[in-house]
Amino acid sequence: MGKLDGKTAIVTGSGRGIGRAIALKLVGDGARVVVNDLDEAPAAAVAAEITAAGGDAFVLAGDVAATDFGDRLVAATLDRFGGLDILVNNAGYIWNTTIQNNTDEQWYAMVDVHATAPFRILRAAAGYFRDTAKRERVAGAVACRKVVNISSVSAVFGAATQLSYAAGKGAVIGITRALAREWGRYNVTVNCVAFGLIETRLTQRLDAGPQTIEVHGQAHKVGLLPDQQDLVRQLTPLGRGGTPEDAAGAVYLLCIPESDYITGQLLVCGGGLTT
Repeated sequence: MGKLDGKTAIVTGSGRGIGRAIALKLVGDGARVVVNDLDEAPAAAVAAEITAAGGDAFVLAGDVAATDFGDRLVAATLDRFGGLDILVNNAGYIWNTTIQNNTDEQWYAMVDVHATAPFRILRAAAGYFRDTAKRERVAGAVACRKVVNISSVSAVFGAATQLSYAAGKGAVIGITRALAREWGRYNVTVNCVAFGLIETRLTQRLDAGPQTIEVHGQAHKVGLLPDQQDLVRQLTPLGRGGTPEDAAGAVYLLCIPESDYITGQLLVCGGGLTT
């Protein structure tokens, strides 16, 4: 018996990296998972990996920042699985530059994917959480549901060239704390995990030169110079970057029953990094 048996989870941005690790972690403890990614192929690959291992997964590819995506995501989840117990707002990417080169397009892209998209998804889920909590209260069988929003140490401690990214990730912290107070009456916990250096394609070591990812047909530089990575490791008490599985473990802690009385909190998953 898994701690998450019978639970349904949405994990946005779960076609790669941290999101994939979160989806696999939740499925490994019994949850059914809706896999989302901007691109269909990686999302389908993760879902196939889950079903091959005996789990249950459903793919809804698409841009979380699209104005109608939150409504479609929640509706598709309820239609397929009949409920929603865990919601992890993980999707996002980086687009770094100094402030004098920071365009309006860049600002809105970072705020939209990291703050507006979670807002719309949470708004879409509000009716289900409210109505279900009322029915369960009448029936005398109250369940605890979970929201975990993903932020970054860039928002908590600051990071040069990440103004727009930090703004979006900082807004997620405010959303978390406000919604924890608003949804407590529905027995929904709302928490936030801020990641430090987690080793993914976004933070890959740039020994071999510049690397990019493509978002909406536009190439974005990703990765860290070796000197940057070395500095972060020196500032991290554990002396290493985290793995996607390390990151997934932090999210998992806020999804299991042992955290039913924890809400409105910011958990930094950064190996002890504090500045």
